[in-house]
Amino acid sequence: MSRRSGILEFAVLGLLRESPMHGYELRKRLNTSLGVFRAFSYGTLYPCLKTLVAYGWLIEEPGHTPEDALAAPLAGRRAKIVYRLTAEGKEHFEELLAQTGPDAYEDEHFAARFAFFGQTSRDVRMRVLEGRRSRLEERLEKMRASLARTRERLDDYTLELQRHGMESVEREVRWLNELIESERAGRDLKGPASGGSAQQNNTSGAPGVLPRPGDTPGTDTPDDTAT
Repeated sequence: MSRRSGILEFAVLGLLRESPMHGYELRKRLNTSLGVFRAFSYGTLYPCLKTLVAYGWLIEEPGHTPEDALAAPLAGRRAKIVYRLTAEGKEHFEELLAQTGPDAYEDEHFAARFAFFGQTSRDVRMRVLEGRRSRLEERLEKMRASLARTRERLDDYTLELQRHGMESVEREVRWLNELIESERAGRDLKGPASGGSAQQNNTSGAPGVLPRPGDTPGTDTPDDTAT
């Protein structure tokens, strides 16, 4: 399993833990709550869902409302498929939440983990945040060393680009310092009372949740029938 597909499976399980969803609704949540997944297409999502069903972590059900069940035959179409987390899937997701290895500190994986911090224990949150900070401090040190070696050979625009990259890393380190301080003080981030974890943790400054240039949300054609 590739790292990127593993992140997608983690996010799918986390969102379905909140409530069952159609494939279209699920991808919409992946796009809006976890901006890191904007590049995933339906051609990537549905094979992932099929894999999770095969593992026994999800089950497929007909449309979850009476309207869904009645509308499909009348329209000559099959009922929409709803994906629901099984008890085994919930247990597996909780195991994934407890993991604090090096993968949790990488850019995309960290963004996904942070989105579900509302379902994560404080001690695990602390380990992930501190690991991420350590990783970025190492990255920043290497960037500074590289800039010092190559400064005189760079034109002004390339130099400015490297400075911009360093400033971005420095901002995230400061953001992580604030989060770690809050966690140590026993303060939780607060979101809408009715919001799920992935929604309430879409915090300003978090990596992987900002819109990307050229993105046009809502242009995909939904296809939630069984395949």
